[in-house]
Amino acid sequence: MRPEVRAEYERALGRIAGDTAFATRLERFFTELRNPLVAVYGADERFPAQWDALLAAVAEAAAARAPALRALDHEREITPDWLQREQAVGYVTYVDRFAGTLDGVRERLPYLRELGVGYLHLMPLLRARPQPNDGGYAVADYDAVEPALGTMDDLRVLAAELRAGGMALCVDVVLNHTAREHAWAQAALAGDERMLRFYRTFPDRSAPDAYEATLPDVFPDTAPGSFTWVPEVGRWVWTTFNPYQWDLDYSDPEVFVAMARVMLGLANAGVDVLRLDAVPFLWKRAGTDCQNEPEVHELLQAFRALVRIAAPAVALKAEAIVSPRDLVGYLGAGRHEGKECDLAYHNVLMVLLWSSLASGRVALMTHTLRAMPPVPPGAGWITYVRCHDDIGWAITEEDAGAVGLDGYLHRRFLADWYAGDFPGSFARGARFQPDPRTGEARTSGMAASLAGLEAARADGDEAAVELAIRRVLLLHAIAFAHGGLPLVYMGDELGLPNDPAWDADPAQRDDNRWIHRPHMDWEAAARRHDPNSVEGRLWEGLRRLVAARRATRAVHAQGRSEAVWTGNDHVFGLYREHAGERLLVLANFTAEPQPVRAAVAAERAVGPAEPEPAPDGRPLRAQGDFLVLAPYQHAWLRG
Repeated sequence: MRPEVRAEYERALGRIAGDTAFATRLERFFTELRNPLVAVYGADERFPAQWDALLAAVAEAAAARAPALRALDHEREITPDWLQREQAVGYVTYVDRFAGTLDGVRERLPYLRELGVGYLHLMPLLRARPQPNDGGYAVADYDAVEPALGTMDDLRVLAAELRAGGMALCVDVVLNHTAREHAWAQAALAGDERMLRFYRTFPDRSAPDAYEATLPDVFPDTAPGSFTWVPEVGRWVWTTFNPYQWDLDYSDPEVFVAMARVMLGLANAGVDVLRLDAVPFLWKRAGTDCQNEPEVHELLQAFRALVRIAAPAVALKAEAIVSPRDLVGYLGAGRHEGKECDLAYHNVLMVLLWSSLASGRVALMTHTLRAMPPVPPGAGWITYVRCHDDIGWAITEEDAGAVGLDGYLHRRFLADWYAGDFPGSFARGARFQPDPRTGEARTSGMAASLAGLEAARADGDEAAVELAIRRVLLLHAIAFAHGGLPLVYMGDELGLPNDPAWDADPAQRDDNRWIHRPHMDWEAAARRHDPNSVEGRLWEGLRRLVAARRATRAVHAQGRSEAVWTGNDHVFGLYREHAGERLLVLANFTAEPQPVRAAVAAERAVGPAEPEPAPDGRPLRAQGDFLVLAPYQHAWLRG
């Protein structure tokens, strides 16, 4: 270190005398924290004071770690792949919709343990503004739980109980914006110039107009534009998502320090994984779409470093729903390799799964996954079939064109198919934020409804019900095998359909994503042990997948992954290799039997003979030189 940097380090070290573990971490990650912040703020005269405040916050948080959390810090420092192993399976839900309160979640933990869950993501639970609040993502107080759900003490108790049972807790941290009702924004509204600098604001339309020339609308129907006039301050406030969500200004280092304190506070409450919401939007630059700017990655490296110093048991998860070429960067690439987030959502895989299910063809999925860069060392994907958000059909013209498709027409087809408007569609979804100019739209809907189960049950068609169950399990089979941490979205394990009363609440009527945010049906859950019920068949199918995953070292996130061309455009192939074990997953995306040459498996030294039952529940049929997959069958071939 340079002498002046060494002096800064010594001052930080002196804040916790005698803590050798902290001293070791501080020395290891000091420059990883300092360098990106100097790159972003070095020329700003306000930075030195904020740098000292940041070091104080890191030291205070480390000193305040509870003994149980300090023990966990040491454990995870020597097992850095704790989120990447084959045993990792997650579940995501809203507290109120799953169990009413945080105490209610504690009472329902046996249900999650029975399914095989080791990671629980509770959707936004910090105190938000009154409805509308973007599903809880308009945070009014980062230091308090939404009162209807419980208290911070309840969160600490739940975190401790999960930890004692070997389960990790994930909680959202909204980094890009706060609610207008947040204390920072309220102070700005009251005339506090310092707090007004926490937000991106403008005295007139000249700068906003220049920015909007290249900015896309996130919610064009309900919140067009990215700026809102606020008469109390006489300025235009940057509001990327909704007028009541004010974008923070990360060009002010005080904002970074304030959010660092928020993250460290949640870490010390026992949260294991911080889901960093809307991270691509943190930095704004005129002439761009204000996403994925280089400064975003500098800020993420700094956030990661400060957590590694103060609370190394805590992981960061990036919510970055961006194009394939930008996505891997949030796991750390180039000079940021191993220095950004531990996990990132594989949104591309989700989109491709539903695309293949609608078309019955896998060339686009095979090509797109092959073209993606590998996961950086030490990081992993979050893989999933559905989540709380809509499905945005993020299929590029380049990827579509590479397999002979027109990207625009394919996106239109997918929106039509999953709205149930395309001839032969089995889906019962809804268009979200349709663009009247292009006809393109995103899609809302529960997995069961998009996969045809809702329609089949309504028609009383048992054959169609069976096919729909197979579709749901097929998609999960690939998510479970792909490598990384697979998530099950609440209700998908039981085949819960769209919520028919989603618009009964006036605050939700303008946002049909509530169609796939139903309340848990515990009567349906009680049928999960009936092997003849829909719930029992899906529950057992997912439990087989959990068991298969846990018995397969090859699905470890750090394993080698390859999308395999099977020679049959209706059958997807995924090859995984790790720790001396090989796995080939074959997945038939049609309602007809599909053959694959046995040589596809033989070339990878895997075979259909398995000592345990196939995770699909049906044996793979061999016919001469071919393996024949039944309708919507998935097969895991090991070697």
